[in-house]
Amino acid sequence: MCIRDRAPAPRPPGTAVRATRDVDRSDPELRRWVHEAIRLVKADANRSADTHLLSFPLPARWGIDLYLKDESTHPTGSLKHRLARSLFLHGLCNGWIRPDRPVIEASSGSTAVSEAYFAHLIGVPFIAVVPRSTSAEKTRLIEFHGGRCHLVDDPGAVYRESARLAEETGGHYMDQFTHAERATDWRGNNNIAESIFAQLALERHPVPAWIVATAGTGGTSATIARYVRWMRYDTGVCVADPENSCFFDGWVSGDPDATSAGASRIEGIGRPRMEPSFLPGAVDRMMKVPDAASVAAVRVLAEVTGRRAGGSTGTGLWAALRIVAGLRAAGRQGSVVTLLCDPGDRYLDRYHSDEWTLRQGLDIEPYRAVMRAFLDGGPWEEGGVG
Repeated sequence: MCIRDRAPAPRPPGTAVRATRDVDRSDPELRRWVHEAIRLVKADANRSADTHLLSFPLPARWGIDLYLKDESTHPTGSLKHRLARSLFLHGLCNGWIRPDRPVIEASSGSTAVSEAYFAHLIGVPFIAVVPRSTSAEKTRLIEFHGGRCHLVDDPGAVYRESARLAEETGGHYMDQFTHAERATDWRGNNNIAESIFAQLALERHPVPAWIVATAGTGGTSATIARYVRWMRYDTGVCVADPENSCFFDGWVSGDPDATSAGASRIEGIGRPRMEPSFLPGAVDRMMKVPDAASVAAVRVLAEVTGRRAGGSTGTGLWAALRIVAGLRAAGRQGSVVTLLCDPGDRYLDRYHSDEWTLRQGLDIEPYRAVMRAFLDGGPWEEGGVG
């Protein structure tokens, strides 16, 4: 007997077929808006060229090459442009960003500049919750791109104040410190790591011995480290951390609850808590870089290449030069890559100002002397600084 010929089994007395609950929240108009917003963000990326990989001059006889990935050439002038693009696509595809509702972000400045740009691009309001100590040029750029700055006195309050504003306005708290590492497609799709290795392909040392990153969210170091493992490259990932940041101490001790009192003087990097996007297990090496060394390094960069950069570039450059020195001392050849994170014109009254360094009590001359002597062919000697 075929199944269709069988009589249905009798139901017990008093039972009934329950109705299926069906709630349809599809919104064709919202879907069209999301599609158009994603098109605008992707079209913006399609119009943009990749950033340059600059060669930093070292003595040719060393057989070592040092490169800086110049992220200052993005439309909003910093490494955070890549992150902001990824965060907006992540938020749109997850259904978090809606028309006419504000996007809110906790930031020390550069991410907020880039997010203000993308918010304006897709036509939503943007509120940046930034410490009052943020440079005036960064707040000006946030407002130039259509954002509004909400200043807080305590840098550690940016998280809860952003969440409060999102609840109050019905907007979306982007939360870069949680979502940075997951918003970026680390397997490829023109992330920063894929770009670096593609640009190194014709160099004499195409697989770098080390890539040096700095950490604000930790998303960049996570992306680079994951890509290196994914592609099975023998490249170490080093994170350089400034003073008044907990990442180094938390990484060394293995303490996910490590904290640091005070705010980092190196804008854009260093955090008072271990951020969710920072992946300690993906990092091979860390350095705790004195702030005076970071400032000295951006001054040396300007002297040697004519390019001014922000303080976070100096933190990474100091660490990269120490790694170069280690390769040289070991008689090894190879390449090292670090990042030029953002332009120095945002910090003319800070890292490029002798008055500011004096007010901060930073003596940069011993660190500058270490680098200049090294670049002139001498050994790397830190014994006289500290």
